Amino acid sequence: MMKQLLPIFLLLLFLFIFCTKTSGQSSPSNPDDITTVLGKAGKFSTFIGLLKSTQMDAQINDELPGITVFAPTDSAFSELKPGTLNSFSDQQKAALAQFHVVPTFLTVSQFQTVSNPLHTEAGENTAEFPLNVVGNGTNVNITTGLVNTTVDSTVYTDGQLAVYEIPQVLLSRGILSPQAPASAPVPQKPKRASPLISDAPSTSTTSSVDSSEATGLPHSAPIMVSIGVAVLAALSLSQ
Repeated sequence: MMKQLLPIFLLLLFLFIFCTKTSGQSSPSNPDDITTVLGKAGKFSTFIGLLKSTQMDAQINDELPGITVFAPTDSAFSELKPGTLNSFSDQQKAALAQFHVVPTFLTVSQFQTVSNPLHTEAGENTAEFPLNVVGNGTNVNITTGLVNTTVDSTVYTDGQLAVYEIPQVLLSRGILSPQAPASAPVPQKPKRASPLISDAPSTSTTSSVDSSEATGLPHSAPIMVSIGVAVLAALSLSQ
């Protein structure tokens, strides 16, 4: 009896172990951190530094799932004019990092039908940040108005995050010539009020003039008094 039940028991035990492993693998794991993905590839040190300095790495991880990253290699950055990256302002570095990130998960096959220009994390101003991606089979071409490059390979994809290797840094007019913030208008100086001219004559001035005329003596009065005194004195002596 026991010998007959042993195969059944072993079969049930096998089925239990198999079902346990299957249930543990049924739920997809979370996608890797973007810097971890790039670090494992071993040739994106400069791009990793750019993402970290602009805090774009945290933004990418927060917006998962649904991100596509075009990652320039270290060789791509070395082909820039010497000192280019160091000469960029913080605003330009942020725009540069954002221009390499599309807030949508895109496969290689989807590049054949995607609507161009793509909107990147740099904003929806496609005149300043035009990213056109055209696929033809396994070949993918990228243009920005200043750069014409291709996708060399797929670094990572899991249905939520896609990372593609590119041999050139994506530059655009909006990165090289960022719009300066509008300056505050200079307040105008208030105009000086012109004195009001009254048609009526000044009362105080007129009064002072009139009073002087009414009470003032003629200028010749002292002379006349002196002459009169002299005449009276002469008359008194003659008597």
